[in-house]
Amino acid sequence: MFGRQKKAEFAVIGLGRFGRGVVKMLKEKGFTVLGVDRDPERVQHISEICTQAVVIDSTNEDALRALDIASFDTVVVAIGSDFESNLITTVALKALGVRRVICKALSTRQKEILLRVGADEVIQPEADAGRRLGLELASPNLLDQISLGDEHSVLEVRIPASMVGKTLVELDFRNRYNAAVVAVKHEKSVTVAPGGDIVLLPNDVIVVIGRTTEITHLAEMT
Repeated sequence: MFGRQKKAEFAVIGLGRFGRGVVKMLKEKGFTVLGVDRDPERVQHISEICTQAVVIDSTNEDALRALDIASFDTVVVAIGSDFESNLITTVALKALGVRRVICKALSTRQKEILLRVGADEVIQPEADAGRRLGLELASPNLLDQISLGDEHSVLEVRIPASMVGKTLVELDFRNRYNAAVVAVKHEKSVTVAPGGDIVLLPNDVIVVIGRTTEITHLAEMT
């Protein structure tokens, strides 16, 4: 009989608005989360939500070692305005053997530097939010988007009027958009892995996976 897999543990360094948001979501999902910040007020603010919250200077490698930071599966460096601290912390974490370090960056240049010094992943929240808003404004049928790496996405799209009454075979998503429809959401039911003969009805929503540059055109159709 297989044993239960140990649930991942996370540490979040930098407890500003972005860092607090990461902590809250992880805790809501039932994960163990360590919160770290040099500001006692921020640590106090998040202490009731975190599994543990500590006041340390994350640029101090000895302080990170004392936390046994390398035992955490993923460490999120959510330091925003102080890029020097962000950079030094990232280098220290990789030197201590942290397996996965995800950093926040405020610019493309910062992202490039963090990747060069060993960050496993770098996100730009403001840029990502801006792109998402622009896409939503340009694509009113788009309900949700999940990125799968740099080139592929999963989209949840309200079908345009031009698709109503047609089957998936007729619409031929694979050849027209290099995409696959993985679910069709009706008003009161969901069809997962739908067959080609399913007919799309008014107000249906499709969940599509494919290359982002190609499938986003679906959300722009009328």
